[in-house]
Amino acid sequence: MIFTRLARKNGAASTFALAIALATGGMIGAAAIEAPAVAQKKPKYSKGFIAAYGPLQEALSAEAVDGAAVKTLIPSVVSAIENESDRFAAGGAIVNASQKLNDMGLALQGLELMLQSGQVAPEQIGVVNLQAGQIAYNQKQYEKARQYLRAALDAGYTENNPEGVIAESYFAEERDAEGLAYLEGVIDARKQAGQPVDESWLQRGIAVAYRASMKEQAQKFANWYVADYPSETSWRDAIAILLNTGGYENPEILDLLRLGRRAGTLNDGRLYMEYVDAADYRRLPAEVVSVIDEGKASGLLPADDPYVNDTRNQAADRVAADRADMDNLTADARAAGANVRTVMAAGDALLSLGRPADAEEFYVKAASMGGAEAQMALTRLGIAQFDQGKFAEAEATFEKVEGPRAPIANLWAIYATQQDGSAAM
Repeated sequence: MIFTRLARKNGAASTFALAIALATGGMIGAAAIEAPAVAQKKPKYSKGFIAAYGPLQEALSAEAVDGAAVKTLIPSVVSAIENESDRFAAGGAIVNASQKLNDMGLALQGLELMLQSGQVAPEQIGVVNLQAGQIAYNQKQYEKARQYLRAALDAGYTENNPEGVIAESYFAEERDAEGLAYLEGVIDARKQAGQPVDESWLQRGIAVAYRASMKEQAQKFANWYVADYPSETSWRDAIAILLNTGGYENPEILDLLRLGRRAGTLNDGRLYMEYVDAADYRRLPAEVVSVIDEGKASGLLPADDPYVNDTRNQAADRVAADRADMDNLTADARAAGANVRTVMAAGDALLSLGRPADAEEFYVKAASMGGAEAQMALTRLGIAQFDQGKFAEAEATFEKVEGPRAPIANLWAIYATQQDGSAAM
């Protein structure tokens, strides 16, 4: 417990209670109220203030504090303020009263008076502003909360998450765009300074943006989340966000779920079936067989489901034919007059058959042919490079992807940078 003291003034305060004890009390947000030390060494109190203060101090010192009486005395103490020493002392007394009466409104009033007095010790300005900001937030005075929390940050105080509370103050007012913009700015600044970013900020940003249907912001926070805190959970969230907000068709869904499979985030039978449908047993039968078998082995696809089993059987029947026809397909794709669809078909078939090194040739060719298929070719070229363990090359390829596929490629690029030389197949 820290004490502030009222100095004697020519003996007039001999019967005046000299110590104002600011109890630590309960938690306000993330930080408890602490007593700010007075900055000046010899405060000077006005006679009128001392006269008004005495009854309040006596009431607060009683063994059984009469809350109603204390609240009745406070206005007279405030109205008796003549100088900044009076203001600081009044604030201290009111904070003391707030602790005894468990009244956070009084706590805020007292802290505000202390801050207004200019008498708070420099080293405590940050924490006192933080406490005022947290109480104002809990009192739903959000603009005032932001004022004090920003002042805490300006004073160099960064403990107990003032930035997070500022963001929450916007969200509490349903000003999601402003809150997310503020949070983005804080995170950008942290990253540029090489400082760590609080995981809860990223999780909160994702949740708010997703709830508000702000897809670009949701994807941005999700990318930050997997980049800074890679885990099965963060990757599952990032992929789910993109899957649910991207508005993609099967070709894009396939490449996103391919990432999910490699990152180990396919934890639901519906995702496996979505993967099966996106791959299409008529186009990529080998991959369909592999995905179904994996889903069954994990227990996420039922072993006795007629649709699952029928799809697998039809896919399996096509695999042998695809393997047998591969030489003809690749020859057609290498021909000078080959169209981009034939070239892509060769790359897709080879990648599906687990031959990424062979597939790379055709994706390189398809990407150079331009047109609508170029971005898909680049995406799958990056996947083929990734599956070979060529992570730096894959990352560079993914970074070239533009348009609607760019968010998918961005996630792939992040995942490529996180690998240590062995890709999950």
